[in-house]
Amino acid sequence: MDPDYRSDQPGVCPRCGMKLVLGVPDRVEYPLEISQSPELLKPGQDATLTLRAIDPRTDANVRHFEIVHEKLLHLFVVSENLDYFAHIHPTLQPDGSFRQNVCLPYGGMYRLLADFYPSGSVPQLAVGTIFVTGNSSPPHLGASLTPSKAANLTASLRLDPVQPLAGLQTKLIFSLDPATGLQPYLGTWAHMLAASEDLIDLIHVHPFLADGGPTMQFNVIFPRTGFYRVWTQFQRENTVNTTVFTIPVKAL
Repeated sequence: MDPDYRSDQPGVCPRCGMKLVLGVPDRVEYPLEISQSPELLKPGQDATLTLRAIDPRTDANVRHFEIVHEKLLHLFVVSENLDYFAHIHPTLQPDGSFRQNVCLPYGGMYRLLADFYPSGSVPQLAVGTIFVTGNSSPPHLGASLTPSKAANLTASLRLDPVQPLAGLQTKLIFSLDPATGLQPYLGTWAHMLAASEDLIDLIHVHPFLADGGPTMQFNVIFPRTGFYRVWTQFQRENTVNTTVFTIPVKAL
């Protein structure tokens, strides 16, 4: 999950908690096929998504997966207007596909990011797109960096540098209040998804520095200029909190 972490000893990655493996295979991309039922999706209608990871060497469905952060597959779903965000975990079927019931509230495009680990390969991040009938107003974003209040905590965000620059690393430093009762969530202290305003860039990362205290640091490289909507999930006292910020990124 963190390809830049290496060790000459067996153990687990200190960033994501996954078991270290010897001799990582060459990185190859596994395409993601997405189908839906009913074929025509409507806002507010119950529907089922089916996801299949395809082995690029055989064109066959992958049937065996490793656990990543306590799940076989993490699926992030973001609406075109950036008002809908979901982090869900589809269920593995006997044929190797994954199935997930959804009810999407808006018309327009939705972008999907799947995080999975085919056995014998390397962890994957695969994107997909689905459409719901009807139109959705495009987002009109502005910077939103004031503290974000969630279910039972409030997160404050500090950026280093204060003005993020495209292509360079930005440190996102969160201060959580209250800081008592924080718990790991799905194998790590937090999960973050950053989406560009046009939904071309989807970035899924975990804390670079975190120890269960009130401060957590993420290191992110925003690839392009523009606004990025950032959702970060923390667990406190058995409740998952989703905080939201909008970060402006400028050119060098």
